[in-house]
Amino acid sequence: MPRADDGPSERTRCSFALARGHSHRHLMNVIAGSIMVVACVLIGYIGSGGEVGALIHPFELVTIGGSALGALIIMTSKKIMIDLVKGVIGTIKGSPFNKVTYSELFKCLYELLRVGRRDGLMALESHVSNPHESKIFEKYPRISGNHHVSDFICGALSPVIEGTAKPEQLAGLLETEIRVISDEHHAPLNALQKTADGLPGFGIVAAVLGIVITMGAIDGPVEEIGYKVGAALVGTFLGILLSYGFVGPIVGRMETLGEEELAFFRTTAAAILGFVNDLPPKVAIEQARRGVASQCRPTRAELDEMFKEAEAS
Repeated sequence: MPRADDGPSERTRCSFALARGHSHRHLMNVIAGSIMVVACVLIGYIGSGGEVGALIHPFELVTIGGSALGALIIMTSKKIMIDLVKGVIGTIKGSPFNKVTYSELFKCLYELLRVGRRDGLMALESHVSNPHESKIFEKYPRISGNHHVSDFICGALSPVIEGTAKPEQLAGLLETEIRVISDEHHAPLNALQKTADGLPGFGIVAAVLGIVITMGAIDGPVEEIGYKVGAALVGTFLGILLSYGFVGPIVGRMETLGEEELAFFRTTAAAILGFVNDLPPKVAIEQARRGVASQCRPTRAELDEMFKEAEAS
């Protein structure tokens, strides 16, 4: 743990080191899970007397994978496709909203709310209007480096500073913004889920094409006919395996990451709403802390230490 008197650069290095550790673990989980899927299927197949060579038909993969990708492109817009690629990469990197990020969030919010409580809401204007030059935001790279988070914080505080929204109105504004984030998250999820559902169908297409080829050689040797029928059945096998062994689990993992992101924004909103409803900064953040999942939630003692670090920085 970085000490309260460590400089911003030291805290940054510690945060990035922990982030790399989380990413490495998630990558290993993805690799280990994929290897287990393939290994268990092959072990069961070989143990029953099958030959691995009979499963190797690259053009079956071209038919199934290419058709599925084409269908995905047809059903999605450019933005959804970009979000989908980012989401798939995110399943390998893991969620950025871990305990380290929550720690930075609580310290950043505490400093901001403390300034607003002590010096008045107008003292927050310089931080909110230009967070990239804020002395508070720059201390917390996992908050300032994620423009979605920093924009959400600034967007939540701006109406209160400007006097354009009452505290009871702010809750509705933030809930609307979180709902939009949720909808944008589910759009690529739905597209990928439909692709996963369609993969067994494309496997059947590949199998039917294989049978058509087989019928063209129906008067050939029995061995040749058997080989072609086997190749056709591999198409069905690959379609089902890709759907339930890989694409489906990726959808599930993306959904989990999306829920973790939404929980982070809800925690941020809870702290800010507590503050605008006249709760002291420590109480507002303590109230928000209680809604954090156990694996990311700091203890009360850890939260007190964060307050001390923020006050000393």
